[in-house]
Amino acid sequence: MRSALTLSATSLLVAGLFAASPALAQSQAVKTVPTSAGPVEVSRFADGLERPWGIDFLPDGRALVTEKPGRLRIMARDGSLSPPLAGTPKVFNQGQGGLMDVAADPDFARNRTVYLAYAEPGENGTARTALGRGTLGESGIEDFQVIFRQSPKVDGGNHFGTRIAFAHDGHIFLTLGERFKFDPAQKRDNTLGKVVRLNRDGSLPKDNPFAGEGRTGGAIWSYGHRNIEAAAIDPRSGALWIGEMGPLGGDELNRPEAGRNYGWPVVSWGKHYDGRDIPDPPTRKEFADAAVHWTPVISPSGMVFYTGGLFRDWQGSALLGGLSAKGLVRVAIDGSSAKEVERIPLDARIRDVAQGPDDALYVITDAADGAVLRLAPAK
Repeated sequence: MRSALTLSATSLLVAGLFAASPALAQSQAVKTVPTSAGPVEVSRFADGLERPWGIDFLPDGRALVTEKPGRLRIMARDGSLSPPLAGTPKVFNQGQGGLMDVAADPDFARNRTVYLAYAEPGENGTARTALGRGTLGESGIEDFQVIFRQSPKVDGGNHFGTRIAFAHDGHIFLTLGERFKFDPAQKRDNTLGKVVRLNRDGSLPKDNPFAGEGRTGGAIWSYGHRNIEAAAIDPRSGALWIGEMGPLGGDELNRPEAGRNYGWPVVSWGKHYDGRDIPDPPTRKEFADAAVHWTPVISPSGMVFYTGGLFRDWQGSALLGGLSAKGLVRVAIDGSSAKEVERIPLDARIRDVAQGPDDALYVITDAADGAVLRLAPAK
């Protein structure tokens, strides 16, 4: 869950939309995987999703799930899925682009606002990451409006980034890939390879680190990033943590600080895809270094800090989805330091992970026949 939501009768929406899923948890085969918290049952909770990308729970126990081709669905408490909701934006469904992250507003029980991050198509095959919001009504998303657009629009289908995280003070962090364009990540006249910080209406906080640099520079929180597809707020410290993909090696877990430069593409713990070396981060003291880096890569996508009671040994840990790792990567966080402590094998490319209201973990698989998996202690 990306924000602290409370139960409210106003959130009991979209009744009657649900079509029975052909495969609910009760009818699915369950496998057991060993973990430090004991054996964990992994069940296929919801089926029939095409390249699911983001998941976020509503206060009534249902969840919003995106599909990369441009669909948004509601997953009921029994795992059944609604038909695609109306009112979602047109997306650039090419390469790594599409309808990507989804997040319910921290005040969803009052305002029913839903945020969507996606690849927005432009002219002549160009695209950019965009963030919009609308109201979840009886037939879908109503009054959807774009509140932020990455600049500039560029060609290609890689590195959109596109994770949403709500800070404790209500601001939005949005992660933006450098669109596989390398050098712009080092410049503040664009928002490629950046973390941006916004007010919930898309306006810019006056205390952003580069607030005097116009609409573009003024949005930037940190820069020098490559492709950030994992982001979460540590509930204890309120700090933002991000997982970003390196090139050939060098995936990173970072705690982005205001105004800091994280070095891409000048430095990296990985190499270029053609084998050319890239200087390691410690060789350039002006750049912030990663808290954890991975070679071979894990391809981090999706992250949550676990706070529930089902896995007490994992409380306070960050759990990252791993596309290449094909499971969850558990990282112990202590202030600004971090250390990988465990991998939970799931034999699937994991695109996102969320903690459900029942304290179980729900992960979505990156596949043409994607699913939502539920992880709970073995009975």
